[in-house]
Amino acid sequence: MAVAGEVAILCYHRFGPAVADGMTTRTRVFEEQLARLRADGWQIVPLDTVIDGLAGRAPLPEKAIAITIDDGHATVYSDVLPIIRRDRLPVTLFIYPSAISNASYAMTWDQLREMKDTGLVAIQSHTYWHPNFKTERKRLDDEAYAKLVKGQLEKPRAVLRQRLGAEADVLAWPFGIHDPALEAAAAAAGYRASLALGERRARPTDPAQALPRFLIVDAVGVDGLAKRLASPRE
Repeated sequence: MAVAGEVAILCYHRFGPAVADGMTTRTRVFEEQLARLRADGWQIVPLDTVIDGLAGRAPLPEKAIAITIDDGHATVYSDVLPIIRRDRLPVTLFIYPSAISNASYAMTWDQLREMKDTGLVAIQSHTYWHPNFKTERKRLDDEAYAKLVKGQLEKPRAVLRQRLGAEADVLAWPFGIHDPALEAAAAAAGYRASLALGERRARPTDPAQALPRFLIVDAVGVDGLAKRLASPRE
């Protein structure tokens, strides 16, 4: 049961007709999940609506839910864009620019631009090359680590602005890794909010730089998603 002032944020990664890896959701399952959300009374809204509502800047619709997709995988273009257009579905993509038009699994800049031009897709930051900040913190000295963090937070904003005219002011933490120092660095780099993981609905009392999301993969299924939203774990 949804609680007033709380909101669900879903995190997807890859799509396709079959499960290719642990982060894939079959496209058919995704469509069935969308249908179930609507049947259960959830209102799919832009992530901006969620962030503004949690911050008290605007009212939150009852049973609001936002859909986010990390990494910029090519299947987001091939499988999800037709659904976005058909259903007028608001979606936020979290992109690490180093992969775009470079990695074989990733979208191209032209594909990302086409998605953004629908007016339904927001493009936001997933750092520049998706580092594991825990690993980098152990590997680097204080000065080098601070330089890495600054670059990973600032560079994607500049590249996404240059390439797409996107003002990326929301961040998704790679691997869901964050700590108070990283959260402060994100705020200093100009992010008004950052998303992590947490398997529960976000609340107005959550730190703006560490909003929880439900990680959704194929094994969650339709009923599993409904159960998570009905009884989220603390």
